[in-house]
Amino acid sequence: MAIVEARNIRKYFGEVRAVDGVNLATREGEFLVLLGPSGCGKTTLLRMIAGLEKPSAGEIVIGAQVVNSLPPRARKIAMVFQSYALYPHMRVFNNIAFPLKAQGVPKKARKEKVEWAAAMFGIERLLDRKPRELSGGERQRVALARALVREPDVFLLDEPLSNLDAKLRTAARYELQQFQKRIGTTTIYVTHDQVEAMGLGDRIAVMNEGKLRQMGMPQEVYDEPADTFVASFLGSPPMNMVERNNDIVGFRPEHLLPTEVHGTSEHLVTFQFHLSRVEHLGAGRLLYGLLGAPFADQKVIANLASNVMIVFQPGMSYTFAVKTANLKFFDRATGLRIEPRPL
Repeated sequence: MAIVEARNIRKYFGEVRAVDGVNLATREGEFLVLLGPSGCGKTTLLRMIAGLEKPSAGEIVIGAQVVNSLPPRARKIAMVFQSYALYPHMRVFNNIAFPLKAQGVPKKARKEKVEWAAAMFGIERLLDRKPRELSGGERQRVALARALVREPDVFLLDEPLSNLDAKLRTAARYELQQFQKRIGTTTIYVTHDQVEAMGLGDRIAVMNEGKLRQMGMPQEVYDEPADTFVASFLGSPPMNMVERNNDIVGFRPEHLLPTEVHGTSEHLVTFQFHLSRVEHLGAGRLLYGLLGAPFADQKVIANLASNVMIVFQPGMSYTFAVKTANLKFFDRATGLRIEPRPL
């Protein structure tokens, strides 16, 4: 296991600042997720940690050693790509054994390590097949097993589940998390999928436009976003954002509820909510509409659980409320989180 640090890392492609002054450090043995939209710099940062890209400035540190000048093979890392990068002409056994063969590991030791890694992922029966004979989930396990046999200090995973369908992705996410906990290897995982990030990460590092916007435990980042980008990127539907004077007031759709659903002793801010559309999702409902004063005609979404049995009709107005504690305030000019203000 090892701690990975990025110290004021920058990467420029001409005038484009792909990574712009990122500082972060993993904890030993943790599962850290780099989360952000396409083009935010997360994969470029991962590739610099791996040694596949050279930083324009700053230091990459693995296990207390600055590794900027070291080639990938000397960094004791293993990387799994989105495409899995399996050799199509090789059997699964040889795909997994390939990095060991390249390192000159004796044949008997290679066989033992391949069988051990295959057992870790439950793919022993697949060792004689070619990649084209495997499902997407099986290919992903082969790619992970090939990374594991090297016994790296750090795993780097670049959206390895994105090629799987939704059902298989959920199962693979659970298996990947359990595997990482078993081996305890420091893992950095790149994704644009917030569900993956929330479900997998011990901590999440949210990136946008080459910068690190916030880093923390999943629920912490969700509940206490540092700025409007983090608030709007995490959550489906995203946080409601309404403008008032020089501030932006944010609240999660699940916190906007009919007044009668809230406890009577709670500190509430009430709104008139003019309902325009109801979307039934099975497990709940999304209500789309416009707020009344003090946020006149600003669009919001309410997310109601299935146990809220009240009937709502589009075109009607209802009294909704948010707990004062669930209101988040941001500076309108900078987007940064500020102290609560009276409404």
